[in-house]
Amino acid sequence: MRLKAVKIRNFRAYQVETTLFLDDLTAILGRNDVGKSCLLEALEIFFNSELVKPDSGDCCVHAANDDKFVEIACIFDSLPTTLTIDAHAETTWSEEHLLNADGDLEILKRYNCGLRTAPKAEIFARAHHPTMEGAADLLQLKNAQLKTRAGELGADLAEIDKRSNVSLRQAIRDSLGDLALAEREIPLKEDDGKKVWDQIQKGLPVFALFQADRPSKDDDPEVSDPMKIAVQAAIKDIEDELEAVREKVRLSVMEVAQRTIAKLTEMDSELAGQLNPTFKAEPKWDGFKLTLTGDNDIPINKRGSGVRRLILLNFFRAEAERRRETADSRRVIYAIEEPESSQHPDNQTMLIRALLELSIDPNTQVLLTTHVPAVAAQIPVESVRLVTRHQDGYPVIEQGTEDAYEKAVESLGLLPDKRAQVAIYIEGPHDYEFLVRASEKLRQTDPTLIDLEKDHRIAWVVTGGGNLKHWVDKRYLANVQLVEVHIYDRDDQNDPKYQAQVDDVNARGDNSVAFLTNKREMENYLHPTAIQDELGVALECTDWSDVPMLFAEQVHIQSGSPNAWAVLSEELQGKKESRAKKRLNSVVMDRMSVADLEQQDGQGEIRGWMEAIRDRVT
Repeated sequence: MRLKAVKIRNFRAYQVETTLFLDDLTAILGRNDVGKSCLLEALEIFFNSELVKPDSGDCCVHAANDDKFVEIACIFDSLPTTLTIDAHAETTWSEEHLLNADGDLEILKRYNCGLRTAPKAEIFARAHHPTMEGAADLLQLKNAQLKTRAGELGADLAEIDKRSNVSLRQAIRDSLGDLALAEREIPLKEDDGKKVWDQIQKGLPVFALFQADRPSKDDDPEVSDPMKIAVQAAIKDIEDELEAVREKVRLSVMEVAQRTIAKLTEMDSELAGQLNPTFKAEPKWDGFKLTLTGDNDIPINKRGSGVRRLILLNFFRAEAERRRETADSRRVIYAIEEPESSQHPDNQTMLIRALLELSIDPNTQVLLTTHVPAVAAQIPVESVRLVTRHQDGYPVIEQGTEDAYEKAVESLGLLPDKRAQVAIYIEGPHDYEFLVRASEKLRQTDPTLIDLEKDHRIAWVVTGGGNLKHWVDKRYLANVQLVEVHIYDRDDQNDPKYQAQVDDVNARGDNSVAFLTNKREMENYLHPTAIQDELGVALECTDWSDVPMLFAEQVHIQSGSPNAWAVLSEELQGKKESRAKKRLNSVVMDRMSVADLEQQDGQGEIRGWMEAIRDRVT
């Protein structure tokens, strides 16, 4: 299950229902005290209610007296194919009408903050559900009640298993015909509704919140949380085994209880008849405690906030590496508030790179908040969510428009570097990742080449996306005449897509230059051994193979999905290919040596691009 969006209403400043859409990486930008952290804390309440617990003070101060309800709704896609809520039959989300109008699972938690006691969650599925009398409440009925309802409606039960609530519900719906579907809130607290929620909980992602402001205690959560999340993820991975242990213990204990009651019957049958052995609570598996100590057993939290955040940085780096190298199917959401806190600028850059790398994993989502220009500059534009205040005072979230990017840049004070001398034009952000790594490797044998990532004399124009800094540079360069270097994929061996643009640039006579790759695209310069090391299997590729698509297909096969690659929609295949491009041009490229790169670039093309850039910089 992947978190697609969260909706909040009446939560602190968010009086009006507000939706935050999430990607693999989501960066919430905005000024101080605009409402960024509220979004992360709402998710913490929904998933865990541990670091942040629901409180009556969470209700918006402007809420009407008769509307003291806080609502947090999470929307999930990438759902399991089937749903097991009945020992006698499997069902699906759509058959039980549990999906919203978009075909996603939307779970609402509502908290009554008008009570004197701590608010507790009422749980609903917001779904396109039957409203027809006789079909609207089927998930709240027990087996006997379903049989009665079926009899009243004249449903045909001749061919079905009457022990199966799934079959009974379907027979009732079939007997009614038009179910009058409409958006409804389906309670998930009784009978099969509760069983639905139990199944949903098993598939929910692990949500890990790392806050910026921490007290310096011996069990400081900023230090313990990475280890705690590791424990939670490990427990999630062996849920089936733990369930088997729980059942074995239950059967053994129940046997003892039944024997005790049988003996009691011999002495007092009336009392024995009133007793029924039940478990008071489910077993707790998360009691593992893990701590970190420094030299001379000095607790890490005594070393200062910078060191604690440094541990957090390397936790994310280690997680990125581990999740790449293992088939980890458990989805995890990492939410990090102000990752730049207490860190040197170099470490800030390293942390953002680690988070970007972590978000490439198909079972990982990363959320972060920031108001620091240097951090925001590295965020891909499609990941930007800008929080501002409406004229009436409540927060609004903007994304995906030129206006939103402009407001983000102005809000954070992100300025272009006017020291730039050469503008490099490329097609997309993946080309940027490839080229900065290529320059880093080739500089090992030729230090005269330019460091494309750090040299202030270089500006980038990424025509299809890029990060916020690229967006700023692109707007700035529209009004500044710089020498240009264009590097584009050939794509088609016989009819290159950008041939006309390349010819135009090369005909200018202003020292600008343009190149087309001699191979299909950047990914065709990756060494097959590096791809195999990352993927675990060899890909049969030529200079004209669609490497990202082949890589994405293999990742899909390895995921164990019941759906064949060929039956996936073009949109879903495209999303998987985009994720593959990120992984290929960053993680796989990092695996390559200078010798690997030179072997794949037998004609010295890439070195030629680097020399052309160097020769145009003064």
